[in-house]
This record gives sequence, structure tokens and C-alpha cells, in this order.
Amino acid sequence: MKFDLHTHHFRCGHADGNIRDYIEAGIKAGLGVIGISDHTPYFGSPSEQAFPHIAMAKSELAAYVNEVLSLKKEYEGVIDVLLGIESDFFPEHAMLYQKTLSAYPFDYVIGSVHNLGGVSIFNKGRWKKLNNNQQMDVKTEYYHLIAQSARSGMFQILGHIDAMKGNYPAFADIHVPAPVDDCLRTIAECGVAIEINTSGKTKLSGGWYPSDAILERALHFGVDVTFGSDAHKPSRVADEHEAVVARLREIGFTHWVYYKQRQKIQVAL
Repeated sequence: MKFDLHTHHFRCGHADGNIRDYIEAGIKAGLGVIGISDHTPYFGSPSEQAFPHIAMAKSELAAYVNEVLSLKKEYEGVIDVLLGIESDFFPEHAMLYQKTLSAYPFDYVIGSVHNLGGVSIFNKGRWKKLNNNQQMDVKTEYYHLIAQSARSGMFQILGHIDAMKGNYPAFADIHVPAPVDDCLRTIAECGVAIEINTSGKTKLSGGWYPSDAILERALHFGVDVTFGSDAHKPSRVADEHEAVVARLREIGFTHWVYYKQRQKIQVAL
């Protein structure tokens, strides 16, 4: 049974198409389950829409939820439409995010670190003039923050856990095995899944997140894995799904998971 839990649409301001477009693309791709998971509003600011090209407006959240739930009913028996959302993890705003999102019947919440020290993880300029030790410090801090997000209890899934390599491929070569292992151990202990996210092909790094090396360590620690295309246009729904299945089998995984009503459902690979 095929599923894709990570899709976006026009409300976030940087994706194409409406929710129905993604559902129809999922049907065309042979999915049995599709999760809609657009970016939450930014709740850390009093502004209605602090970042109009990154996250939806606060007033759009209820409309988003209602639209997904309506389409879920409409497509019942054709494809299982799940209500998800992708939330940034800001420790200083975690309680506010958790309280706000708990008011809605999400099947799952994807927790993603998109910013570190107030700078986007995709901003390759952050690496300029950093020596090796400083680069190691940045990568260590990144994985400490991901581990903290796992411990928060806010998320069922952690998104693209090495996406910092997206526009700086050399990130993968910064050698800090202990923080990465500690992060994966924490994720396993917290019972949170990590996604194999195939949107890396849209960045300079190519490929998908996370790397095979991280997936091998994830298997070692008993971390659950799931699938998300992170589609920002309907044509990318389920992108590289079969290739991911094949690679996971080669690494040694026998199953992966998705979430419905916050409950983990295991699917054989």
C-alpha cells in the first residue's frame, strides 16, 4: 500500500495548486493514502501573516482544516485523505504551537527544523568564513535542536533531518557522528518517525533526505521511517516512491509507518 504524507498547496505562498490537485495526483500515482501537510502559520508573531511566502496566514488555518476534512469525506472509498500539517520547531514558542495545533483533529504533525540561530538552514551564506570547528558546532547545534523537537512530544514525524545539506552539499561531510547518533537514539526512544523526503532533488544537494548513512544508523537504533515527497507541485506527489522502497530494503528495513488519528500504522515494504 502506497502513501505520501508530505504535500503542500497554495496557502503557504510557495507551492502550486490546490488540495484537490494533490489528491487527484495521488490517485493517479496509485496511492492508497495521501497526507496533506501544509506549513502552519507563524504563531511567534502578532502579525496575521508574518512570512507570506513561507507560511499560511493565521486566518487560513481553520479553512485549511475544514477543506481537508471535506475532501476526506468526498474521496472516501477512493483514497484515504489524511489531515496533517508541517510545523516548525521553535523552542521558545513550542507551548504556543502545541496549544494552537491541539485544537484541531490532525492525523499527524510533521516537525521540521527550518531555522537555526535565526537563519534559514537553506541559506548557504551562513557557512562563509567558518572554520572546521565552527562548522562542526553548527551541525552539532542542528542535531541537538532536532533531538529537542523529538522530546517535545509535539510531533509524530520529523521532517527532512539532514536538509541543511540542501543548498550546501558539503554539510554531509562535516564529521560529527556522536551528535547524529545521539539524535537518532533520542528519536527512537521517543517513538517518533523520520521521513524519507525526496525533495532534495529540488536543491543543490540532489537525492533525498536523509542520507543512506543516516538511514543505516536509524535502522541500528530502531527508528521508524515514513515517506514524504514534500511536493510543492502536484506532479511531484509520490516522487521516487518505488526507488525509496528498494533502497530501504537494501539497507535492511522491513516496514515503514504512517499515522492516522495520531496512531502509528505499520506497512510492510
